[in-house]
Formats: sequence, structure tokens, C-alpha cells
Amino acid sequence: MTLANISGVVMDMDGVLWRGDVLLPGVHEWFSLLQTRAIPFALATNNSTKTPNDYVDKLARFGIGGVELHQIVTSSTTTVDYLRKHYPAGTTVFVVGGDGLRTLLVDAGFQLTDNAQLVVAGLDPQLTYAKLKQATLLIRAGAEFIGTNDDRTFPTAEGLAPGAGSVLAAIQTATDQIPRTMGKPNAPMFEAALAILGTAPEQTLMIGDRLETDIAGAQRLGYRTALVLTGVATADDVAHGHIQPDAVYADLNTLRDDFA
Repeated sequence: MTLANISGVVMDMDGVLWRGDVLLPGVHEWFSLLQTRAIPFALATNNSTKTPNDYVDKLARFGIGGVELHQIVTSSTTTVDYLRKHYPAGTTVFVVGGDGLRTLLVDAGFQLTDNAQLVVAGLDPQLTYAKLKQATLLIRAGAEFIGTNDDRTFPTAEGLAPGAGSVLAAIQTATDQIPRTMGKPNAPMFEAALAILGTAPEQTLMIGDRLETDIAGAQRLGYRTALVLTGVATADDVAHGHIQPDAVYADLNTLRDDFA
């Protein structure tokens, strides 16, 4: 892969920029390079627990400024966009998920209630059996089952924790229903990022830490891809897997060296 032909960059966040509240190596230098060279970028995460505002605030706490709300795409924003296109405002929704997802749904005009037409599920830090039970009863009664994303794990400073996919798996097991999922590797998030950048897929670099979502999804749309080994995937996963990124880097520092 030649980085000279890259005119836009899309980045995952968890496992690429940070793990939990720990900033990963080379992040400041990487953003400085993008801004110095006026390379447009977007941030695309499957994490549905936070709003774009939350991410702008988190970036600012790490000393990374200049990122605007429209540059951030999450599985929650993609889910809400889908619901807006297919359901009228006021449609009732039962949520198994974090505050970020709930906030975006309310802002979009949906009514959150326990007796709902739709079940929207994602990563839920306050997951309870009662939530799983209610979601199961609603879906078995005919509610549509929508998942923000199906990441099985979530990278934290302590290690890999259960992700949204683990929550979806519990509900799917109880309902015998497969959810319609919105996040990576599905196309909507990657299409939204291209719309932000205004670049062609073959001139856009996706930087991620997961082979089955970040890399595979981007490749389906014709992106160039770079895997960093600071999150979920390991060098052994690459060596023995069928998903092959265009390039593999230890972290953003080594990737930046190829741009320099």
C-alpha cells in the first residue's frame, strides 16, 4: 500500500486512539500530522454508549481539539438514521443500551417505553436480567429487533470486556430472532464516513483494530485498510486469518512513519 494516494482517513477510536481512559501511543502526533497536511478525517466507532458530544469532550480531555460533531459516526447515530428513515417520530422503543443511545433516540423524537414496537439493543453497562427479559417478551410478541453492532468484545484498560454482540447474543438465544445490526462491518457507517470526507473509497484509509469489522467492512466498500495492534486483533490473528489488511502497524507511531 502506498500512503501517497490517501486523501482521507477514517479511524476507529476504542483500541486505536485509546483503551478506556488510557491514551495509546502516537495519537497526538498522528492528529498533528493530519491537521498539518490538511488531510480530512472522520472517527467511526461501534461504541453505542456515547453521543458525538461525549466523544468531542473526551478528545478535548486528551488534549485533541478541532474535532467537530459532524466528523463522528457511531453505531448509535447510524441506528437513529435508519429508524428515522423507516419509522415516524413518536414510535415507541425499548432500549437495552447506554445513555448515549437513549439520548440520541429521544432527540430524534422516539418515545422510550417498556411496552414498545421496537427493541434497540447495544452495549449496556447497566445490563440486568429484567432488561433481557423485557426485550425477549417484546420481540416474541412481534417487536422488531435492532442491534447497534455485534462486536463480541470491547477493549478496556483492564483487557477485553463483553461488547454489544454479547448482549445481542443473549437476546437472540432467548428469542430465536437475528437482529438487524447497523454498525461495522455493515455498509451504512462506512458510507456515512465517505459522505463526511467527500473522498473516493480507493483514496480513503480505514484504520482499525478489528479484522472482522473495521477491516472487512471497509474492504467491501473499496477502502484501503490499516490494522493497528493496539486493540483487539493480534499479529497471530492476521497470520492465520482470511481477512488481510493492506498494512499492519504496531501503533499509530509506526503508521505515521510511513506518512512522513
